[in-house]
Amino acid sequence: MRRSRYKALVDRFAADIRGGRLAPGTRLPTHRQLASEEGLALVTASRVYAELEAMGLVSGETGRGTFVRETSLTPGQGIDQKDVAVGMIDLNFNYPSLPGQAELLRSALRQLALSGDLEALLRYQPHAGRTHERASVARHLLAGGVTVEAGQILIVNGAQQGLAVALMGLLKPGDVIAADALTYSGFKVLAEALHLEVVAIPAAAHGPDLQALEELCRSRAVRAVYSMPTLHNPLGWVMPLAQREQLVAIARRHDLTIIEDAAYAFLVQDPPRALIDLAAERTVYVSGLSKSIATGLRVGFIAAPLDKVPALERVIRATTWNTPGVMTALACGWLDDGTVTALEEQKRHDAKARQALAAEVLKGLPYIAHAASYFLWLPLPEDVRADHIVVELMQQQISVTNAEPFSVSSHVPHAIRLALGSVDMVVLREALTTVRRIIGAYL
Repeated sequence: MRRSRYKALVDRFAADIRGGRLAPGTRLPTHRQLASEEGLALVTASRVYAELEAMGLVSGETGRGTFVRETSLTPGQGIDQKDVAVGMIDLNFNYPSLPGQAELLRSALRQLALSGDLEALLRYQPHAGRTHERASVARHLLAGGVTVEAGQILIVNGAQQGLAVALMGLLKPGDVIAADALTYSGFKVLAEALHLEVVAIPAAAHGPDLQALEELCRSRAVRAVYSMPTLHNPLGWVMPLAQREQLVAIARRHDLTIIEDAAYAFLVQDPPRALIDLAAERTVYVSGLSKSIATGLRVGFIAAPLDKVPALERVIRATTWNTPGVMTALACGWLDDGTVTALEEQKRHDAKARQALAAEVLKGLPYIAHAASYFLWLPLPEDVRADHIVVELMQQQISVTNAEPFSVSSHVPHAIRLALGSVDMVVLREALTTVRRIIGAYL
């Protein structure tokens, strides 16, 4: 059977891209030019580019054209830690750790081994966690300004599972959820896996464009909004109180569930009131101890309205049944004895020191960051492609993230996100100096 002309053209483009005859960054003919040159209908030419884009070989950029992608990059560079090869300086994944944390763990394990409650940890735990452990989390949140009861708490296997439980328990496939146009990559992955439709909220000067959210809710059946009001990842926003109150008002007018992601909120001292404090009847608050203690300690928590707790508890039962008892007991011991509070304070100072170093080294580059965050966002000049920068840095043994994993809109900006929390300060200075040199060459 003779192959269609458009399939033959797709194969020809694919071979030229993979063989290096079309270099990364090459601008391909417009849809109309391709149709004219190849004697195709316009719709067929568009189909050629759509198939090449689905193969990960080209990217269409609104107002700019269709470009050959850098195929040496792992698709979605930066989502998966395995992208970082041995010997690579990791600026794409944050796992902040402080000197002495290993000794803290060793001491805590000894104390746990001597506890009289050890045998209970070998059995199944209640799906939402044991009552006294839920109370420990509630007290910790109260100390940080979030007022919830122990009965509103569900203990989960890290904040990522907390997000999964919230989405699975409160939404169904096909539901529409609003999120910032640039948002946490792990949320994007979850939404895709659960077949939720994410509609993008454009950015305003220092936060989401809430008027655009209002208009979205009038035109679409939006069921929920996902928000990071305190230390947005990747843009570092801390939404002011007035903006939070506006978001809550929109949620009440349109009956939206608010999913508040507070994974990095501990880094901000004296933030405005949490969304769950402003709208306790409709907000599900998700956080964990991966960033404040260690990424290997997979203990997180959800705080939810009491009427939503049963649905969330059913999801935990259907997926992981319960949080590992040993890990939860260890974490709650640290919550109760002040270890977590002390580590959070130390990490706030650590993050500020790293941002100060970045400000020194990257002076003159227009980046976006919060003064106490472990990451920064570096927009690139209009004529500079992010995949080129990522590849050049990889050649210098530095791994960074481009904007693709964070973008939920059709427009993916050319920018890179730098994670500052995973290497020591000497290595960080060297890596940032290289970043400055490579990007500076394009200015």
